[in-house]
Amino acid sequence: MSDSWFVIVNPVAGKGNFNKIWNTIQQELTTQNITFKYAQTTHTKHEIALVQEAINEGFKKIISVGGDGTLHHIINGIMTQNTIDNQEITIAVIPLGTGNDWIKTYNISKNIKKAISYIQQGKTIHQDIGYLELENTSSYFCNVAGIGYDGYVVNKLNKLKRFGPIAYLLSGIAGLLLYKKTTFIIEVNNQIIKTKCLMTLFGICKFSGGGMQLTDYNYSSNGLFDITVAKNFSLVDLLFNIRKLYNGKIVQHKKVETHASNSLLITPLNSTDLPYIQADGELIGQGSVKVSMFKRAVKIIIP
Repeated sequence: MSDSWFVIVNPVAGKGNFNKIWNTIQQELTTQNITFKYAQTTHTKHEIALVQEAINEGFKKIISVGGDGTLHHIINGIMTQNTIDNQEITIAVIPLGTGNDWIKTYNISKNIKKAISYIQQGKTIHQDIGYLELENTSSYFCNVAGIGYDGYVVNKLNKLKRFGPIAYLLSGIAGLLLYKKTTFIIEVNNQIIKTKCLMTLFGICKFSGGGMQLTDYNYSSNGLFDITVAKNFSLVDLLFNIRKLYNGKIVQHKKVETHASNSLLITPLNSTDLPYIQADGELIGQGSVKVSMFKRAVKIIIP
């Protein structure tokens, strides 16, 4: 089992033609002498059960075939199992998703042959994993999470993802017209920040929202979240700074505050209209959130 990979496949990821793409992936894995067993997901969060069953069978190498959501659920399956140490598990990604934000940090190609060649080469690093604690639920995440406007957009307009990365921008503009900003109390680095806030983001990797760079990214294995507090942003502010959303310079805006920390606590003051919380583009819940870090928690394949 030590040399064999378990492949978790999301057949609804991406933009169709799944059967053809999946046949190509299987052929390429075989061509590159990668032995594997696979299972396809059949329902939401099925990845969690599949990865835990694979680990119980003795697999320590997991390939995610899908998008950011597929990887998110695989990470949650790994982090909630207690069969082996998380750091003994290796994760690789063959991207099929819409946004594919996580792979951008590592320059992992969307070309199937190239993505599989990275697996064959076997270069790895250990990456940090974040942990969200809400009142009634919890979740791990591997890319970027946030509370406020971005969670609102994920909740209300997630169906637009099928239109590709531009859907993130379109749904974001629509969300600005509808979302009511919330006053947050943010506890970070022994500071208490009370501010009316569009959103607060906490990232491990660099990209989110279909290629936007909304945090002051440092490194994905340094044990610190890159935290962005976007204060009283308006639709006009967004429209005049669209380019900066994608080139990372938005963190220099006068209405943006950045921090680096391994933990934070965010409490919304408005208890009647609780803000939404998203992680890796998946809706997690509403309300207050405590965020903590698991440093260098899993091993990942990189180019």
